[in-house]
Amino acid sequence: MSLFKSKSPLAVAILAALSTSAVAQTENIERVAPNAEKMEVIVVNADFSGVELEKVPSSVTVIDSQQLQDEGAQHFEDVLNSIANFNWSGGSSRPKYFQIRGVGEQEEYQGAPNSSVGFIVDDIDLSGIGMVSSMYDMQQVEVLRGPQGTQYGANALAGLIYLKSNDPTDVFEHGAQVSLGDDDLQTFSGFSSGPLSDSGKLLYRVSLEQHSQNGYRDNTYLEREDTNARDEFTARAKLRWYAAENVQLDLTLLHANFDNGYDAWTLDNNGFETITDKPGVDSQKTTGVGFKAIFSQFDTFELTSLTSYAQTDHHHNYDGDWANPDYWASKECPAYDENWAVIGTEPCVYDYTWDKQGDRKTISQEFRISSNDAGRIFNDSTDWLVGLYGMNLQEDNDLYSEYNGWPDEVLVSEYEATNYAIFGQTDTQFGDGYVFSAGLRLERRESEYSDSNGDEFSPSENMWGGHLAISKVLTDDHNAYFRIARGYKAGGFNMTLPPELSDKKEFDAETLYNYELGLKSTWLDGDVATNVAVFYMDRQNQQVSASQQDPDDQQRFILYTENAGSAKNYGAEADFNYYATENIQFYGSVGWLETEYGDYQYNDKYGNVIDLTGRDQAHAPKFTYSAGMSYVSDSGWFTNLNASGKSDFYYSDSNESKSDAYTIFNARIGYESQMWSAYLWGRNLFDEQYGVRGFYFGNEPDLDWADKQYVRYGDPRQLGITLDVKFM
Repeated sequence: MSLFKSKSPLAVAILAALSTSAVAQTENIERVAPNAEKMEVIVVNADFSGVELEKVPSSVTVIDSQQLQDEGAQHFEDVLNSIANFNWSGGSSRPKYFQIRGVGEQEEYQGAPNSSVGFIVDDIDLSGIGMVSSMYDMQQVEVLRGPQGTQYGANALAGLIYLKSNDPTDVFEHGAQVSLGDDDLQTFSGFSSGPLSDSGKLLYRVSLEQHSQNGYRDNTYLEREDTNARDEFTARAKLRWYAAENVQLDLTLLHANFDNGYDAWTLDNNGFETITDKPGVDSQKTTGVGFKAIFSQFDTFELTSLTSYAQTDHHHNYDGDWANPDYWASKECPAYDENWAVIGTEPCVYDYTWDKQGDRKTISQEFRISSNDAGRIFNDSTDWLVGLYGMNLQEDNDLYSEYNGWPDEVLVSEYEATNYAIFGQTDTQFGDGYVFSAGLRLERRESEYSDSNGDEFSPSENMWGGHLAISKVLTDDHNAYFRIARGYKAGGFNMTLPPELSDKKEFDAETLYNYELGLKSTWLDGDVATNVAVFYMDRQNQQVSASQQDPDDQQRFILYTENAGSAKNYGAEADFNYYATENIQFYGSVGWLETEYGDYQYNDKYGNVIDLTGRDQAHAPKFTYSAGMSYVSDSGWFTNLNASGKSDFYYSDSNESKSDAYTIFNARIGYESQMWSAYLWGRNLFDEQYGVRGFYFGNEPDLDWADKQYVRYGDPRQLGITLDVKFM
């Protein structure tokens, strides 16, 4: 039950606090914004080189630990709207399907994963299964836009999301955090870090978080409020051993168990009151390990070895009729004779469930050699690196659906993909502040698939990507760059297609050319930092996810991927950070995106040809925006206000269903000291109802399976309190 509806003391306290400004002025504490002489230096970690953000010739967004703390982010879902030209598809209990500049997946129902957007957590590859992304004890979130892969192992067509948690420290520090809120929210977190030896050569860090809440759904049929609940546990551990003067060994362990419900859809689109009799689940249990070894004892180069392994059990289940037997029995459906002629009506009988369980294993190995200062070539002008990369992904899936007590879709599948790549990059310093960067990646991909329906595929292909970039230091405060990058995504296959779609059994690789011009600047003696980029993307052989409802079997959907000619995506993004005073910070971002399909037509379930040539692509809003303000008084009183939003966008590649534009407002106020902090917070303060996923199809037999738009909505208003303590 909402705190607003219950008029609880917690609700009254939070509302009163959010309506006032905390501006007391007393003794100073050590949480102040950097001044002009000590402007914060943001480092990008995704490529392991620790390059300063303003020197990266590419569009990158970094959300640091201070913004994560100021906004009270608990999960990646809480910060993703702050990223320009970024979107996600809400077909799961937590975001795990992402789009960067309009490129990415909306779902993955079949058993052959191949993500356009990379998702890495502490060097462990979780692409396509990124829902286990707690923000507790996180150092920063990085989003690299455009093709990636010439400076590190993993390839990414659209871009890369990199989450880096805090590293071990050489002094002891410990902390704990508790959050309580409406929707029965309870979050308990804690961390410990410090040396394990007197010499300080062996360090550790451990963080734990248990998060639970009801999930904002009231199932009136079962009289339950927890059918869409979140029950999420995350544990991270890091060991750092300075084995020798020039040898650093890092061991990272990750375990996440997200045992969430899934009861998100309603027939009448009312949003938060469901009537299902068999609410679903959306769970993911991931155990991962990463081992990084850095050897810097060589005269001219540094050797890095990175090994990672992740094992994931995931389970997605839902009540496909979105109702219950009593509801359907109260409806009248057409009655047919033996020749399927309508002879009257009868009570509806409709019961459908869908269930998929998967087991994924991913192992990768990367070796990279990068030059040090003494190893520069061409008269000490050029830094260089070369690398080898290998990855093996295996996924077994068990899919079962049932219609009115009878098996409908049954599929047991096995999939394996192996990638081998060699990559390299040079960065050459010319005179007058010019830097020229060139990178190349060559990759071989081999895959095998088989299933219980007799489909077998074993495609293999060679692919290449790379980039050319030139940057110029215009002045001490302005750095411009131009970058051309080529990315790729392997082709694949479609399983379990009917004979009339046999020509769509396989599809080709997609190639993306990205042209980007950017300017990274500081202003007002360093108090303002801005990053601006304009881009044009040429998608050749664009891969499109199509779906078609079977008119003779309305519960069955035919899902397949096909190529849609050449598509265009272009636009711009900008972000800024402004320290108005030592106590007040403003920040924000804006994205503009234009997309269109190339030559693309598809057939609807009645065989009609639908032409999408020139239409906007799915999950690609034209505008994304965010703005925030943090204030901390000298005495420790704190306020953060932030807002983010999107323009409308199409939900699918296969229909005209669209979202509505929306803006969400959040607030967080409290008191901070060196040892403890307390906050009152509110998310989605004005209770905006906004769609995060939509479908357009027939799911109601009493309407003779008439097509209709169905929308899943994002989280409504939530209020809570947080207490944070630290020990040294």
